[in-house]
Amino acid sequence: MATYAAPVREIQFVLNDVLNVGSLAEMPVMADATPDTLNGLIEEAAKLIQNQVAPLNAPGDAEGCKLSNGDVTVPKGFKEAYKQYQEAGWVGISNPAEWGGAGLPYTLGKVIDEMLCSADVAFALYPGLTVGCFEGILAAGSDEVKQTYLPKLATGEWTGTMCITEPQAGTDLGAIKTKATPNDDGSYSLDGGKIFITSGEHTMVDNIVHFVLARIEGGPAGVKGLTTFAVPKFLVNADGSIGARNKVTCTSIEHKMGIHGSCTCALQFEGAKGWLVGAPNTGIQNMFVMMNLARILVGMQGLGLCELATQNAIAYAKDRKQGKAFNGGATIIDHPDVRRMLLTMRATTEGARVLAYETGMYVDIAHHHPDPAVREEANDWVELNTPLVKSFCTDSAVDLGSLAIQVYGGHGFIREHGVEQIMRDAKILCLYEGTNGIQAMDLVRRKLMIDNGRLPARFFAKVRSESTGDAPLGFIAKPLRDAIDELEKTTAWLQESFKTNPNDAGFGAVDFQRAFSLTYLGYNWLRMAKAAMNSSDEIFKAQKLNTAQFFAARMLPQVMSLCANVRQPASELMALDAANF
Repeated sequence: MATYAAPVREIQFVLNDVLNVGSLAEMPVMADATPDTLNGLIEEAAKLIQNQVAPLNAPGDAEGCKLSNGDVTVPKGFKEAYKQYQEAGWVGISNPAEWGGAGLPYTLGKVIDEMLCSADVAFALYPGLTVGCFEGILAAGSDEVKQTYLPKLATGEWTGTMCITEPQAGTDLGAIKTKATPNDDGSYSLDGGKIFITSGEHTMVDNIVHFVLARIEGGPAGVKGLTTFAVPKFLVNADGSIGARNKVTCTSIEHKMGIHGSCTCALQFEGAKGWLVGAPNTGIQNMFVMMNLARILVGMQGLGLCELATQNAIAYAKDRKQGKAFNGGATIIDHPDVRRMLLTMRATTEGARVLAYETGMYVDIAHHHPDPAVREEANDWVELNTPLVKSFCTDSAVDLGSLAIQVYGGHGFIREHGVEQIMRDAKILCLYEGTNGIQAMDLVRRKLMIDNGRLPARFFAKVRSESTGDAPLGFIAKPLRDAIDELEKTTAWLQESFKTNPNDAGFGAVDFQRAFSLTYLGYNWLRMAKAAMNSSDEIFKAQKLNTAQFFAARMLPQVMSLCANVRQPASELMALDAANF
């Protein structure tokens, strides 16, 4: 079985020594979020997650969820662990205090998400979607809707969902057919079916609030006619107590490749009562408030699985005796190819952690900094980084899950050791909340174009400023400058080609997204190397510099070939008629 120990020291190194998380406490609204406070909370969350949640991962995967008479039973131990996690205040740690949350930084919430997803990513989906539902209602709900649902969602006493997908409407939201008919009491009756609804039905809590995208009859066609609604599993009485069951039914649960402990449901709405969240026909804007933050959450899920794969592969390689290495070592960690795989895993995981946490900090700054110009710049970074966090961390979870299996050899392919579960659980992360190909198109089609390329220009300037001068870190500073030059040239090519031949830009978007992510990781490894140079722990310093050297020599040069691929024309490749493909 795969085991997990929260990497508290690594987390605190990134937050305190690389990113200066203490700067968040300089904002009046976050004055209590000092490094000491955040460090203590991370350590406390780590204990609960390691001791109570991580042991459920393999058994929950084996047992899965079961549907009977419209009710879903979650794996043994999930209900008790969720209650303990919720009552300890971790679900609402970064939700506003006015609604019952702790009001602490969004960044802290994402750090805890990483640990929870390493421990059991299927379990983590229950509180994760709840926070997403809370954010959607908070952003657009009326005072009445907020008062009805937010106090329970903020603390996790009730859980939440996001109901978008329909059988005929996956990415094409304009094809959504679920209809909403006004009632005399101000509510709406919803009719239609939704599929792939995470945490759509279970009995762990007293109520579930569905954040539903539907179409009011007579509204505009396509995405312009979509509206969001809050639709509870149980109606809520005027005094806040639970009332009659609403007309929402779980008709089936999906039999999936992974995340078996998460109940992924098909829901049927048959005259279910719902209440407007936001104005009619503004649903697409309202849903994307929730979805954009959910994409960062999915990135944290990928990061969590990267950490789990890396931890277990290193531990196994240190223990497994097989053959004799060239240096005389008795365990497989001394074999060059195994060492290469482990360094790839470590360089990816630790570099991605800086990317993910920094994005979380920018969310906090964009929401709370008193200076509008600082908020605007921070929001630019959130916009730019979100597709990188979502795509790179989740693609890496699949890649590192595969590498973990490879390190284990045949033992990795069987269930006994638990690393094959990492790869099975990871693949969905590349698909939901917008596939990683869609993330790449979002980066190329939108983020590169905003205000004549303001977002990437800010990135290029910041990295160049950080990488000036060589000694004593020229081994990474120089190749990073080369990567930035190549990435900037390719960015200009994409900005122009998208205007003249969008197929060229679209064909190269995924390669560009990876090139951008690797360049960002180069920036991260330069900063980590600088911070490690100040460490009094010689072993820790050597470990960080060794991994930085590996990244600079073996991974960062991939940017050149990826950018060369991006700039290849695709007209001939797209010219063949699909019928003859």
